Amino acid sequence: MLLFVDESGQDLGEMPCEVIAGVAIPERNLWNLVKAIRSAERDCFGGYLRELRRSEPKAKFLLKRKRFRLASQRITIPEAEWPALAYAALRKGAVARDEAKSESGVTARELTGYSRAVLKFVHQVLDLAAAHDAKVFASIVDASAARVDRDLLRKDFVYLFERYFYYLETLPSEERGLVVFDELEKAKAHKLVQRMARYFLGTETGRFRSSRIVPEPFFVHSDLTTGVFLADLTAYILGWGWRSGRMEHTARRELKEYADKLHDMQFHGEKPRDDSDGFWPLHGIAYLDDLRGSRDRTGEA
Repeated sequence: MLLFVDESGQDLGEMPCEVIAGVAIPERNLWNLVKAIRSAERDCFGGYLRELRRSEPKAKFLLKRKRFRLASQRITIPEAEWPALAYAALRKGAVARDEAKSESGVTARELTGYSRAVLKFVHQVLDLAAAHDAKVFASIVDASAARVDRDLLRKDFVYLFERYFYYLETLPSEERGLVVFDELEKAKAHKLVQRMARYFLGTETGRFRSSRIVPEPFFVHSDLTTGVFLADLTAYILGWGWRSGRMEHTARRELKEYADKLHDMQFHGEKPRDDSDGFWPLHGIAYLDDLRGSRDRTGEA
């Protein structure tokens, strides 16, 4: 099992929360899912976004507010024409960037067709992920959450791995979970690897969970990895469009349909209670308004 992980909102900028999102995909389904998404990409845009945009397709560009505003313009365009218009808009934009032109010459009709193709494509990507048994995991952290500056694996990562572990526990005993991160700068990647090692090798709970999760992560180029692209979409959509009862920030309503699909794809399970009397319910998406552990909250060393 492969868990593709990406982050969003860690710069504490415009997004009202931080998100660590993971999409778990069975190895047997991965290549078929990649092929299906690439086919949808070609059908929607007349080519591949990585080649036409000449840059990595990121959720913050695909699903920005302007995209929905352009898609909703009162311009009648048959859906069959969207791919050609999208292709023209992407090519003109790429040429303008290459030649450092201030104007690309993209028409309003092309922009509208492209925007509608983007929104259709994202819907198809999420539907394809669900059809290939992908499971969604995420830790959503309020931007104002109390936190501690300790050289340990952060609570939101621990929560993510906890749910991944209990998902793996529902699978055959020989199934192991690999973790695949979007490439980080070397210093950050080194720190993350160290903290994961301290958790999985240095704590009783971590050692227990390392029986199913391989503690040493892989780092990949996101522009070459469809799984990380899925995790990027998931992090962005949940950060802006998913809300639980305790979350105070207003969601972007235009993202609700996408967030609902991810909500339906999340893992649901249970874990034993500490007192061995029954089970706690677990859900793949967790909201945290405090990143401190119990010792930090009570003031213990």
